[in-house]
Amino acid sequence: MLLAGCDRDTATGRRDYAIMLLLCRIGLHAGEVAGLHLSDMHWSAGEFVVRGKGNHLARLPLPVDVGEAVVDYLRFARPAGNHSAVFLGHKAPHDPMNSSALSSAVARAARKAGLGKIHAHRLRHTAATQMLRGGASLAEVGMVLRHQRQMTTAIYAKVDREALRGITRAWPGAL
Repeated sequence: MLLAGCDRDTATGRRDYAIMLLLCRIGLHAGEVAGLHLSDMHWSAGEFVVRGKGNHLARLPLPVDVGEAVVDYLRFARPAGNHSAVFLGHKAPHDPMNSSALSSAVARAARKAGLGKIHAHRLRHTAATQMLRGGASLAEVGMVLRHQRQMTTAIYAKVDREALRGITRAWPGAL
């Protein structure tokens, strides 16, 4: 529903759609998305490099739908310029976006979609929850989110109580 708040017929909407997918499908921090450079994208390998905390580099798989959205933005909507950053502002002088600008894009799309106020970091939680619902283990989610401790991942991954009911055993003696 949040993605519906991105008008992909406009340059800004194409950019914001690609940003939202990186945030909600892969669970990147806003600063990590803002820090992406064109040289970080390894199209033929289907992966990209992310600069995390402490300038730690990680190679992550690039899902097809996310890659297609980024390519669509780069080919048809990204302002021309000499910047190496993937995501640029659409108002002159077309500087690279920072994490604050990315968060504003999320908030704008959420308002347009009628979702109220949503911050970029909430999409990291959404990504973790969706990965778990898709069958990923907590350890796998932690690897994608680049967590050092499983407890950190558990905080991000909101528990789906209805899904848990389907896998729990009945209490002995309960009818």
